[in-house]
Amino acid sequence: MFGEKKIVKTLNIEGMTCNHCVKMVEEALKEVPGVKSVKVSLENKTAEVTLKEDVDTEVLKKAVENAGYEVA
Repeated sequence: MFGEKKIVKTLNIEGMTCNHCVKMVEEALKEVPGVKSVKVSLENKTAEVTLKEDVDTEVLKKAVENAGYEVA
């Protein structure tokens, strides 16, 4: 949509060792209200989160931590 804001936040994730970990982090972040999409890189140990609206980074961090991983 024209004029739609696109907010992207990148989180550094610690503790991921396999594709199952990637899926767990993706699913945890997708559950957060306001998240549009998530792209997790095992190689770079990052999660790129595209938001529909501004979401506090602490909320995203908490979702990752609840899934059993750390945000560096």
